[in-house]
Amino acid sequence: MNEYKAGRPRWRRYLRAVVAAVAMSTGTALLAVGILAAPATAAVAAGDSTIAAGYAHTCAIRSDGALWCWGGNFFGEVGDGTTTQRNSPVRVGTSTAWASIDAGSSHTCAIQTDGSLWCWGSNRRGQLGDGTTTNQTVPVRVGTANTWATVSAGASHTCATRTDGTLWCWGFNRNVQLGVGSVIYIQTTPIQVGTATNWASIATGFAHTCATRTDGTLWCWGDSSSGQLGVGVLSYRDTPAQVGTANTWSGVATGYAFSCAVRTTGTLWCWGENGYGQLGVSGPHQTTPVQVGTTTTWASIHSGDDSSCAVRTDGSLWCWGNNIAGQLGDGTTTHRNTPTRVGTATTWTDNFVVSYHSCAVRTDSALWCWGHNASGQLGDGTTTGRLSPAELALPA
Repeated sequence: MNEYKAGRPRWRRYLRAVVAAVAMSTGTALLAVGILAAPATAAVAAGDSTIAAGYAHTCAIRSDGALWCWGGNFFGEVGDGTTTQRNSPVRVGTSTAWASIDAGSSHTCAIQTDGSLWCWGSNRRGQLGDGTTTNQTVPVRVGTANTWATVSAGASHTCATRTDGTLWCWGFNRNVQLGVGSVIYIQTTPIQVGTATNWASIATGFAHTCATRTDGTLWCWGDSSSGQLGVGVLSYRDTPAQVGTANTWSGVATGYAFSCAVRTTGTLWCWGENGYGQLGVSGPHQTTPVQVGTTTTWASIHSGDDSSCAVRTDGSLWCWGNNIAGQLGDGTTTHRNTPTRVGTATTWTDNFVVSYHSCAVRTDSALWCWGHNASGQLGDGTTTGRLSPAELALPA
């Protein structure tokens, strides 16, 4: 089976098998780890997108603008110049100008305060945007532009918006996830998606991409073999296709083969594959958006692989979907097809990420992580997983 075709790619089945084996072998040890005593932490930077989670690595920007990463590092995705696994945070270079960050399966991209864009890690499909397919163990600059506004790293492709409202993508295009047609197979430098100049936010999944515009419309493209584009088809779209006619979309998130989005009304909607309940509703896959419950206080949403987490306006955090490694943070490994609350705290911000492990920042700028930890991606110096959030002390 082609690893990038619809269905389960070989690496994904293998990863799930590893996660399951680790969860079974750790047993009560995984369950026994509770909340750590509050450490003296260096604060994480406030605002959205200052933490990032790949499949087995994590990064965080501190309030002083310094960047720290940890976890799996086979392709150099930690960015410290090595391919050595890091069970505790290590600093990436000496810059104190990091502003926002995102992580794909095994690569990382971040924007500095001067608007420059940098990527590192796996580059087999050109997802670093540096004009090569060579892996990089330290950040390399993407072109010379200093007008990058937001960036999203997928499995093997990356997209970013500029301050002029244009949208650019690069990397793997086997499933037309770049949104520039089907002629290009691998694009090693940024290529503009259409001519629109009102793109607001961008989210890259495994083989599809979704983005909002400043007029509140939502657009998706790439693989829709499970309905993940939300446009009513089980096929592909090689350029951006509008999701319905609503102009009230405020943010979008993409997982492996599903998507979720929040509207300005505070409602939450999901569509695509639903084998683990990742749509937040029961039933089969959905090719158009379905509302998750009746709550109208959803503020923001993030998705990864087959799981999602979202915060409400009251500061509570809710997760659902695949929970094989405890990534939902509810103290179990039970999959959830409806949003399940993470503890009782009401101090969660919109700065959170979810993969096979999850991390989130609270209003006091403290960082909390939980879930899979076989590669040290929780950053606590161990490889023991956690089923509930524990605070992580970044080096001072």
